[in-house]
Amino acid sequence: MVSQDPCYITFVPEILMLFQVTEIEFDFDDFDNAYPDELDDSYKQQITEETIGQIWEADDEDDLVDEITSATGWCIKSIDYRHVLNTH
Repeated sequence: MVSQDPCYITFVPEILMLFQVTEIEFDFDDFDNAYPDELDDSYKQQITEETIGQIWEADDEDDLVDEITSATGWCIKSIDYRHVLNTH
């Protein structure tokens, strides 16, 4: 956000919320149907386990889903999370 005062410009940092994923289900179904031999259960489990417990910065729940989808390359069927108030 930028101040509208023409005498000086002030940048206000964007405040993001912190989320910790507690449960997640990715949409591996489409890939399974197209390439059944290339996606095994251990890979699915690895992606899921690497995501659960991680702390993510996002504007809101929709942004959280977008961030995780972008980072993993997989769409999300369902997600549970908690808001993190302090990382210390």
